[in-house]
Amino acid sequence: MQGQFKSEIRFTLLASTLVLALAGCTTISSPTVGGGNVSYGDAKAVETVTTDLGSTDIQMISEKMTQSLIQHPLIQDLIRKRQLLMASPVKNKTSEYFDTRLITDTILTQLQKSGVRYAIEGEDMQNQVDELRRQNQSGLYDKGKSVKMGKMQGAKFRIDGSISSIVKKNADIKDVYYKMNLRLVEIETGIVEWSDEKDIRKSARR
Repeated sequence: MQGQFKSEIRFTLLASTLVLALAGCTTISSPTVGGGNVSYGDAKAVETVTTDLGSTDIQMISEKMTQSLIQHPLIQDLIRKRQLLMASPVKNKTSEYFDTRLITDTILTQLQKSGVRYAIEGEDMQNQVDELRRQNQSGLYDKGKSVKMGKMQGAKFRIDGSISSIVKKNADIKDVYYKMNLRLVEIETGIVEWSDEKDIRKSARR
């Protein structure tokens, strides 16, 4: 009886030692955070870091232009008839560098959510043409399963626009006035069927 009791004690000690050893080898991983000064913020929050055109400005411009355009009877007719729209890159006439395609892409995305269909343009069009040629002229594709040439559809209307700025500054303050203009042009006639603009003024003490 005593020998059995000693055996049970030895087994318990052995099991405890094994558990402690395994615990010592186990590492608890924690989420890796790169750079102690980096954190996520609200993408919709107002950005006022500089007087340069920023994310808040692009959001305001895109929302105003989209709301104005989608209410136009011509766009509602375009949606009903499933006609196509296209957008030329917005011209940057300011002294700053920024990608105006951010504005165009945001407007097109919001319009599409409202039922507008649009055709590709510019660099995307070249990619489209390259793919059509690859499938039809390279000899690499089964002719019965490749897409056909001559099936692309032309857009009926085109969106274009520009953004300009006036900068005023002295020793104490810098003031920047931005104006964004957007218009809808009927491609066949060249007639401007709709236009709108958005003004933004930003000031900062130096």
